[in-house]
Amino acid sequence: MALDFPNIDPIAVKIGFIAVRWYSLAYLAGIIGGWYYTVWLAKKIGSVVTKPFFDDYLLYATFGIILGGRLGYVLFYNFEYYISHPSHILKLWEGGMSFHGGLLGVIFATWRFTKLYRLPFLHFSDIICAAAPIGLFFGRLANFVNGELYGRVTDVAWAVKFPNGGYLPRHPSQLYEAALEGLLLFIILLVVARTVRVVQRTGLLTGIFFTVYGASRLTVEFFREPDEQIGLYLNTFTQGQLLCIPMILLGLYLMIRSFKQLPPQYRIVIERD
Repeated sequence: MALDFPNIDPIAVKIGFIAVRWYSLAYLAGIIGGWYYTVWLAKKIGSVVTKPFFDDYLLYATFGIILGGRLGYVLFYNFEYYISHPSHILKLWEGGMSFHGGLLGVIFATWRFTKLYRLPFLHFSDIICAAAPIGLFFGRLANFVNGELYGRVTDVAWAVKFPNGGYLPRHPSQLYEAALEGLLLFIILLVVARTVRVVQRTGLLTGIFFTVYGASRLTVEFFREPDEQIGLYLNTFTQGQLLCIPMILLGLYLMIRSFKQLPPQYRIVIERD
């Protein structure tokens, strides 16, 4: 017994030749929702970072996500194809984005932004990481709507028959990721941010994000269908799992570091009009 895939059109709105897909709306919801949340959270934790900084950062984050996500997919998941078809790299509408590439893009964008505006990098990244699960949640829901990145064949009661997944029922791994990497991670970061003086433990939220996301993704990948063009390493591990290992190690380091450091004395008192 398996659940039928819900008949949801991947295109949310179509006006003439203009089509807006749910996946695009998911990116938009994640970016805008994350912006609102960072402004709110910064006030709650007593951050020196004020709303105008987040206003300016929005453009940096957007370019980091899109460019990093695309280049990450090209390099990590389908390099041979794109090296033979370089013009296809720009065809974003055909799909192909990598979370780990987007993460690297956002890290670079955040580093550049904080250096330019003379803000404490880890403190700023803590706030950004606390908001990141919002975009991850909507993004995984969009993956489910598109019927992509589905799970492996299974006989569990909640298995789904995906249109592009053949006739056999599969794990709805997109929903597993939405629950763990999105909802659960968001709650954990919110609770820690409201109960620990994170302004004195810079890097703590960033470390938790890296560690919990990496562990969640590593776990869910055992239920997710491997990328066809890559397959499994040692008949066990996916590309996504291997990319999560350095994330987890870095996250653990940042958490340990945050509790060893002395409470930082921020010198930045800048408020922009």
